[in-house]
Amino acid sequence: MSILINQDTKIIVQGLTGKTGSFHTEQALAYHNTMMVAGTHPKKGGTNWNGSNGETLPIFTTVAEAKEVTGADASVIYVPPAGAASAIEEAIEAEIPLIICITEGVPVLDMVRVKAKLDKSNSRLIGPNCPGVLTPEQCKIGIMPGSIFQKGSVGVVSRSGTLTYEAVYQTSQVGLGQTTAVGIGGDPVKGTEFIDMLEMFLADDETKQIIMIGEIGGSAEEEAAQFIKDEAAKGRSKPMVGFIAGRTAPPGRTMGHAGAIVSGSQGGAEDKIAAMEAAGIRVSPSPARLGTTMMDVLKG
Repeated sequence: MSILINQDTKIIVQGLTGKTGSFHTEQALAYHNTMMVAGTHPKKGGTNWNGSNGETLPIFTTVAEAKEVTGADASVIYVPPAGAASAIEEAIEAEIPLIICITEGVPVLDMVRVKAKLDKSNSRLIGPNCPGVLTPEQCKIGIMPGSIFQKGSVGVVSRSGTLTYEAVYQTSQVGLGQTTAVGIGGDPVKGTEFIDMLEMFLADDETKQIIMIGEIGGSAEEEAAQFIKDEAAKGRSKPMVGFIAGRTAPPGRTMGHAGAIVSGSQGGAEDKIAAMEAAGIRVSPSPARLGTTMMDVLKG
């Protein structure tokens, strides 16, 4: 069972002609022949994108046209913040099943509008402000460095891009490897939350362990912990390690992500850690010990 993507996933690149889109498309094409099948640009339809290593992809005027011609079932967005919400909406209207928005700095009000449209659709959005999704040796969508991945047994879900890489690298170092790593993004309004991914990982036979990396701000981690606790009561559980970033952040200070802000008595690290521990999730003392903490859980 695959999580979100596999070697047959066909991907449209919205924002392919920009520097960021071009660079990461070349990286994806080089990673086990990830199937990047087309790009889109409202003024460049009918032309081709040419990569530095001789790669060529057709560019279409719209996502709907690109999907019709290529049969694509995913889209990745490298569009600047001002136009990113419209790009997501275009992909939703084209009925793209999986939409991944890498763009950072998308206005919150724009995402509120997108979320309303998304909830009425059959599309799934990962992000915005995320590193994407990678299934080792099969498919890479986004900006994660493929070289640190190793096919294995750990499902990784994280609000932090950098700490996603840390969890991946460490689980590779201890020999566990990964099934899929998903960066859900750090913005307050986003498409996919922890519970969505935890449900997929619990249902996936190849995923034997789970790492969940959260941050201060909001209540998603507590809700996810309650979900894990409820599922365990039904007899469904897997070894889990968690980590909360921003533990030393002062109240009211935004730390990196727009969603990582503690307001009043909500969103603090200690409450999130307590909720995780109450759900049976082993909380790593530092991001540098995610892999060894998982090994301790498995030995324990």
